[in-house]
Amino acid sequence: MERTGFENALNGQALTIETIRQAAHDLHASVNQWYDGCRPYGFHLDMVAEEVRRYGHAVCACEDDVLPLMFGAFFHDSIEDARLTYNDVMQKARLWLTEEQALTAAEIVYALTNDKGRTRAERAGERYYEGIRSTPYAPFVKLCDRIANYTYSARQAESAETPDAARMKAVYDSELSHFLSSIEVKGDDKRFALPQEALLRFGRSS
Repeated sequence: MERTGFENALNGQALTIETIRQAAHDLHASVNQWYDGCRPYGFHLDMVAEEVRRYGHAVCACEDDVLPLMFGAFFHDSIEDARLTYNDVMQKARLWLTEEQALTAAEIVYALTNDKGRTRAERAGERYYEGIRSTPYAPFVKLCDRIANYTYSARQAESAETPDAARMKAVYDSELSHFLSSIEVKGDDKRFALPQEALLRFGRSS
């Protein structure tokens, strides 16, 4: 979509998007999940959604996909961290989305759910990334998730406000090349694209 068309769609669906946002915030609060140990988890969800808003025009194929993209941003950790099942996610998505939209949204959430594993590498292994690469919009939402985590860690590391931030920034820096190659999909289907503007947030380009 053109940027203007994407922004118009966001504005036209603003009330629905806000309802989805609040539902995601409430869900993570209900399981007492925090971000960086000190912030409500909705803080992170909002950061991811903001990245989707910023770059979504570059990947969104049509207006009908705007709500699934935003739902995916707000609910991307709901299976992994908030105890929902795939069917739970579908049920929630159907509250605001058509059946086809709900399926698109739920598939994004499912694709971004880490595998079972004892270590970070095991939880995000090749099967995990294969699932992301095979799901429309999942590479983009995962990229937005990483941008949110990376920029937060970098900012906190500079301020020394959060002791663990410098360590996590170093982890993200060390993983960057592997991460980007793992979510990259070759081809012309824009739903799998990694926007050039977004990659520049890491000092990288495609």
